[in-house]
Amino acid sequence: MRQLLTLVLLVFLTACANKQPGPEKKTEPSTSVPVFDGKRAFAYLVTQTDFGPRVANTPAHEKCLTYLYSELKQFADTVWLQPFTHKGYEGTFLRFTNVIASFNPANGRTSRRIILCAHWDSRPWADQDTLAKNRAKPVPGANDGASGVAILLEIARQMKTTPPPIGVDVVFFDGEDYGRSRDLDNFLLGSRYFAKNKPAGFNPDFGILLDMVGDAQLEIPKEANSLQFAPDVVDLIWSTARGLGITTFIDAPGETVYDDHLPLNEAGIRTIDLIDFNYPDESNRYWHTVEDTPDKCSPESLEDVGSVLLHVLYHLR
Repeated sequence: MRQLLTLVLLVFLTACANKQPGPEKKTEPSTSVPVFDGKRAFAYLVTQTDFGPRVANTPAHEKCLTYLYSELKQFADTVWLQPFTHKGYEGTFLRFTNVIASFNPANGRTSRRIILCAHWDSRPWADQDTLAKNRAKPVPGANDGASGVAILLEIARQMKTTPPPIGVDVVFFDGEDYGRSRDLDNFLLGSRYFAKNKPAGFNPDFGILLDMVGDAQLEIPKEANSLQFAPDVVDLIWSTARGLGITTFIDAPGETVYDDHLPLNEAGIRTIDLIDFNYPDESNRYWHTVEDTPDKCSPESLEDVGSVLLHVLYHLR
């Protein structure tokens, strides 16, 4: 028995002596994904609409600009305004302002960046309203404008508490919805100005635009321009939603939408558009009508989109 134990001990010591130390495994630091608060995001939506329609050169527009700037100042590393003017249809000069907030600015902490954006203005005319008497009224813009901004404000709040592993720039475009029907030159004013005057060296890996993402009957298909310009980013978003069991992202091609992602793509920033253009469905439309109000939106829809984006942000390396 003693001889057997001696033999086992000898084999063990010989194996230890012959074992070479392997390379140390390197593990990336894991960052937990914050939980998106749909109710808080909905409160951000309501606050915007409470100012009234955010139409250039109006008190509601100025009040909302002040609010967005002050909110982002609480969360972001840097916030700055990008004012510009545009000659309106009546010959008056309209005052617009893009709002830009940066998280993990390029200071050596991170080299990878993405841009998240939405438009914060609302349409001056409800030209698609079924009632002729409403068509000269401004649109409340709960879904068409405020929903995307609300999601990004809640994401900004979460990034303050739990910094993401990459750099993120949040941009709120102004003047997206100014133009009259079919006058494309007077739409996308803020994103066009930003694309032409973006900061030197500003070259994010890709961008995600949010527009009309608060519909209580939310169904987001794969917008056609997005599939053309950045199919890999589309795949990233939809696969993330699928992994989370979120069914509001429909695995089907959608319409070709003329939106703020186009100037960014033209400037070399591959950007996709998350948009449910059938608001609320194909047979009934609140788009560009006075019916675009908070009661047509839901915290659950905001939470679906926000949760997908947070998982994308915190899983990128």
